[in-house]
Amino acid sequence: MNVDLCLRGGRVLDVFSGTFRRLDVSITAGRIVSLTRRAARETIDARRLWIVPGLVDAHVHLESSHLSPAQFARAVVSRGTTAVIADPHEVANVCGLAGVRALLAATRDLPLRVFMMAPSCVPAAPFGTAAARLGPSEVAEMLSWEGTLGLGEMMNVPGVLQGDPDVLAKLRLAAGRPIDGHAPGLRGDDLADYLVAGPRTDHEATTFAEAEEKLFSGMHILIREATAARNLRDLLPLLTDQSAPFVHFCTDDRSAETLDSDGHMDAIVRAAVDAGAPLERVLAAATIHAARAYGLRDLGAIAPGYKADVILLSDLRGFRPREVYVAGRLAAREGELVALAPEAGLDELRGTVHVRPFEARDLRVPLPNSPWSALRVIGVVAHQILTESREATPRIVDGVACADAERDLLKAAVVERRSASGKIGLGFVSGLGLRSGAIASTVAHDAHPLVVVGASDADMVLAARTVIASGGGQAVVADGQILASLSLPLAGLMSPQSVREVAEAEAALRAAAQSLGSELPDPFATLSFLALPVVPHLRLTDEGLVDVDRFALVPLYAE
Repeated sequence: MNVDLCLRGGRVLDVFSGTFRRLDVSITAGRIVSLTRRAARETIDARRLWIVPGLVDAHVHLESSHLSPAQFARAVVSRGTTAVIADPHEVANVCGLAGVRALLAATRDLPLRVFMMAPSCVPAAPFGTAAARLGPSEVAEMLSWEGTLGLGEMMNVPGVLQGDPDVLAKLRLAAGRPIDGHAPGLRGDDLADYLVAGPRTDHEATTFAEAEEKLFSGMHILIREATAARNLRDLLPLLTDQSAPFVHFCTDDRSAETLDSDGHMDAIVRAAVDAGAPLERVLAAATIHAARAYGLRDLGAIAPGYKADVILLSDLRGFRPREVYVAGRLAAREGELVALAPEAGLDELRGTVHVRPFEARDLRVPLPNSPWSALRVIGVVAHQILTESREATPRIVDGVACADAERDLLKAAVVERRSASGKIGLGFVSGLGLRSGAIASTVAHDAHPLVVVGASDADMVLAARTVIASGGGQAVVADGQILASLSLPLAGLMSPQSVREVAEAEAALRAAAQSLGSELPDPFATLSFLALPVVPHLRLTDEGLVDVDRFALVPLYAE
């Protein structure tokens, strides 16, 4: 029979045996129909090329790129990513079910396969003001949508272990389908109880011992290499020929700047190979095994009956795709997208920043009337989203606790930004490193309030007002001047601008924050997790400090 396309004589990766073989790949109607030469409407001489399956990102939040779905596709397809397992719980926390539906609709005509996991924890925890709530009935609706594979990351570990009825109801709704876990540091009997409830993947392991125990307990381990959290080198030894069907890769949260400068799944492939892992094993983990972990039985391989998502490479080790085909059609060539990626309006995601007039008096932290010994301080850990629970004595001026930049003690404020309720949680942070000025962002997992950290109240107010005026975004200010800013009008999380434009703005923000003293690789990536009360150990919400280990609000001052 005649076919649409024949790739002649390339060195084709057989993910089932882990070997390369010289073959002809015949494609028609978006699928591979044979590994023999067929008469074709188009024939490509691939004798000097390597042919591998399109890469699969096993867990990603599109919103964390700060790009619209169309711009995200432009950024990653040209690098060889042809499918992603997306959890849209960021936009769900800001805009609810309507936001999820709008985001998913915006992916349907893209040259990128976007599969959804229904957000399971909206809100993520019972601390802080929730802009949206998705209960069992909403989860049931999302699970009924075409393209929804299963239940997204179950972050409410205490809810699982304590038998919260709503949490268990959501898990039951997804029984028999993929259920993503989110269990940082969970070990022993608690891990076993968590697994009995249904989760089967985890992307939060940060040490080899933790990941190994989870693997032995039957979990699929998603090695995360994000912008802020980079776990590849610590966890890569877990990937062996025997474990490869259960070890995959994910980007989770990658900024536009990281995508533009470093890459997406292609960067993980290069890093894994540079660290000593065999390329064939790495590619199998990033293709066929990731697809099968989520029940995608016809993705991830170059074999008859599989969807024709294919990468052509001139240099295998450098892994920079020459051409990328999605469903048998050319999608990208030499790093540029050639397929259409229509931009959706996403009007449902605009106008999400509503804050009561913000004044310096809102940032006052008076001393308590009761006896106290120290101030509880959120300790930032470089390259990780984990924080430490520290203590310090504040600088006191006129009976008010103030930032002390010389000791790396900065003030933090978390502001509710959907209903102008005026709720503000105040705290202190060390490890961010600012010696002056302030930074602010409406990207703050997972409820996405407005978060401001700074060395002076006046600069904190200016930073907050700057992002409020732009309808959401990020800003760096110092001495009453705006040093850098980025507008994110889509849910306060995303921009319709190109990856290069957003990347340049992010680079300017990072450089500005670093000019003020921060030595973190990406201060804004770190800032975005300060309000996430499901990852240990100490966090700040608009209701106050949360001790995640105790899963309880705690006073700012320790007795």
